[in-house]
Amino acid sequence: MRRELFRSGVLIALSTSAGGIGWSGDVALLPLAATFPMLWSLARTRLQATAISAAYFLAASRGLPQGVANFYSSDIWPGLVLWLVASSAFVAVHSVLWTDHKGWQKPLRYLAAFVAMAVPPFGILGWAHPITAAGVLFPGWGWWGLGAMAAGLIVMTTRYRPAAAMTMTGFWLWSAAVWTPPTLPASWIGVDLEMGASLGRETGLWRQSELIAIVRQHSPGTTTVLPESALGFWTPTVGRVWQRSLTGTGITIIAGAAVVDSQGYDNVLVKLTTDESQVLYRERMPVPGSMWQPWSAWIGGQGGARAHFFANPVVDVGNQSVAPLICYEQLLVWPVLQSAFHRPDAIVAVGNGWWTAGTAIIDIQRASSEAWARLFGLPLVISVNT
Repeated sequence: MRRELFRSGVLIALSTSAGGIGWSGDVALLPLAATFPMLWSLARTRLQATAISAAYFLAASRGLPQGVANFYSSDIWPGLVLWLVASSAFVAVHSVLWTDHKGWQKPLRYLAAFVAMAVPPFGILGWAHPITAAGVLFPGWGWWGLGAMAAGLIVMTTRYRPAAAMTMTGFWLWSAAVWTPPTLPASWIGVDLEMGASLGRETGLWRQSELIAIVRQHSPGTTTVLPESALGFWTPTVGRVWQRSLTGTGITIIAGAAVVDSQGYDNVLVKLTTDESQVLYRERMPVPGSMWQPWSAWIGGQGGARAHFFANPVVDVGNQSVAPLICYEQLLVWPVLQSAFHRPDAIVAVGNGWWTAGTAIIDIQRASSEAWARLFGLPLVISVNT
């Protein structure tokens, strides 16, 4: 009994390390997440598998309690509750699909869990997915790299795990030796702001003028990306103000905003030039709970953000096709893979992370975006507000 308890403790500790270090916000450490399937497969009981899964996910998402406390200006307890709720999908899937059968059943069960956490409905809470490390181990391999990573994760659940671990470690060392960050597309600039919670909430003319002044510092002909929610509520008046301000600059603006109606709102990216202003992209997956609240319709409520799950995977900006990712979408698997299927020319990742102070959430989003961009060999534009 003592030996089994010790073994369980070691597996849980290693799983905690895999989640905590792998998802620390350093893109080079993402491959440590690939050890999770091995630890899960080494469990001898369903209870052990549940504990190993919980340890991994809770460690990977450890910034959530503090982030929730910052967002709602509350104490830590609501964040702790939401932290546990958010882990439920990952833990439940890996607990239910675990088996103690030998042979082909365990890798097939892990494959099922792997897929389930990559796509809706479980994929809605599918952050910390080990497949994200594909961009670090196989930069530039594209879909072949994704397949190689998936195969490696599955083999990690079999008796051939030592060979898989050695092979993946070799690719990791090779990647570390030749790693280069994603480049910016030509004539594109991502603007990082430090406006805190006021961005998107203070939407008067003075705030628009402040943002316009920042944009006009850039060279004529530049495509400038501003963070999520930068423009606040999107109206024709806001569009006209920006169009007039861009006269003679040749600058194109991609910026976050919210389009509100009587049923709720869309979290969007808008495109602004001297000649046009239009909604360019509607977010496919807003943050569950704080933004996306589908249950409110069941009780006659309204006002949450709409989820456009598989809409607008790519958008056109000039002569380029762009894959947009707003905030939470950068932590998931299916939005970026859906976009990659349409062969974009670049990835544009924006966020409004003022509420993440004291956590590594923004760094994790950056690392995830970088990994996906390197996997598919795509330029990357990042714009974040803190």
